[in-house]
Amino acid sequence: MKICVTGGAGFIGSNLVDALLEQGDQVVVLDNFSTGKRENLSQCAGNPDFTLIEGDIRDFETCKKAVAGCDYVFHEAALGSVPRSVANPQASFEVNVQGFCNMIEAARLAGVKRFIYASSSSVYGDDEHLPKVEEFTGKALSPYALSKQMNELVAENYNRVYGFETIGLRYFNVFGKRQDPNGAYAAVIPKFIMLLQRGERPVINGDGSFSRDFTYIDNVVQANLLALKTAHVNTVYNIACGERTSLNQLFEYLSEGTGIEPIHGDPRKGDIPHSFADISKAKEKLGYSVKCNIRDGLALTKDWYFSK
Repeated sequence: MKICVTGGAGFIGSNLVDALLEQGDQVVVLDNFSTGKRENLSQCAGNPDFTLIEGDIRDFETCKKAVAGCDYVFHEAALGSVPRSVANPQASFEVNVQGFCNMIEAARLAGVKRFIYASSSSVYGDDEHLPKVEEFTGKALSPYALSKQMNELVAENYNRVYGFETIGLRYFNVFGKRQDPNGAYAAVIPKFIMLLQRGERPVINGDGSFSRDFTYIDNVVQANLLALKTAHVNTVYNIACGERTSLNQLFEYLSEGTGIEPIHGDPRKGDIPHSFADISKAKEKLGYSVKCNIRDGLALTKDWYFSK
């Protein structure tokens, strides 16, 4: 198959690209390297099945070029981070909404068979039900969350109006190799690992009681590959471990044996207090299973960062 991966130089995208090439597919990556890294694709150099298009999903002509002749599209490109979206909502909407609309329309016009896209657990917003079930979402608590809700609405509309096949995967706090530990909007796990490596005290936002369903990257890659094959389309799936871990517990796992204590700071605006997924739909309809739990995933992630 010929497959386009947007955001293929990013953390999730590059791991997905590796898996697609490994199973013998031709892969076209579209990335503008605003958050992705060239080094994440260094292993693809010289592979005749790999093509890189350096460009922006906000440019419709570039999107059309990227999907030309493709059978499937994985849309991973986005401006992530709730705090970044609060600080600059316009950028989040331009990339995450207009860019999404460009890609799904380009894919439809090109005759792509299926459009598989990254959604987010942030769509659950102020809904207080636990675990989170796909059918029940709340009001968005950040521009980022709103942009992902809009993606799901656009995808649903494209199926209703054009009969275009889509699948949305609601990722829950993905972590693993190649996740960037640097910058103001770095994810908590690589940031904590980096600081602990240097003997520094990480800051936990709030009292540490907020909980997340941390999901190792291999689980997410597996879900994307399964989304290529399933007959259960035009819907969304929670992709997670089905485990609930507080930030305090996470710190204990990562800091074990270091003697380092965290610093507690102010809660972040727009953060969901608790995120815990019901993954029964993905198990039943996709054939998804948890290949790596949080403890094993953290050990693999620490090994990867320590080896760099």
